[in-house]
Amino acid sequence: MSSPSKRREMDVMKLMMSDYNVETINDGLNEFNVKFHGPKESLYEGGVWKIRVELPDAYPFKSPSIGFVNKIFHPNVDELSGSVCLDVINQSWSPMFDLLNIFEVFLPQLLLYPNPSDPLNGDAASLMMKDRKQYDQKVKEYCERYAKKEDITKSAADKETDDEDDITDEDTGSSDDEIAGHADP
Repeated sequence: MSSPSKRREMDVMKLMMSDYNVETINDGLNEFNVKFHGPKESLYEGGVWKIRVELPDAYPFKSPSIGFVNKIFHPNVDELSGSVCLDVINQSWSPMFDLLNIFEVFLPQLLLYPNPSDPLNGDAASLMMKDRKQYDQKVKEYCERYAKKEDITKSAADKETDDEDDITDEDTGSSDDEIAGHADP
């Protein structure tokens, strides 16, 4: 077994031993989801997110890919893809860091101290700079709506159905008697 794969195994095991709920994908250690709780005394406290982690073959020499699976309103997280804009993961990654650093230091710091001057979510950054009270409220609304324990246990298909249910007839300007179903692509 080569050194990077031993390190990968060790880091994933350390994460599991630290009481993080780790759910492997495809029975390997290259892709997995981790249950992540919003940091205490932050706007995100009480929120629970599923974080998708992909480890490249060159890990730990190359940084992991990190993304939020369920929605979060944050200037440095892309709302659609869940991608994270975090310098320590994207540019200044070092093999000295491990997966525990990501979940115990880097992600909590990101949520505690957003950086609106380097945004992936321009709407969140703009709102944070212009109207902090309204920004805080929207963060809390997203936590209530998308970051509950049941939100991370649903499948992607269930989430799509829920999102479609959120759109009312008034929003779309249609009614039930117009179109009975969706055409197959």
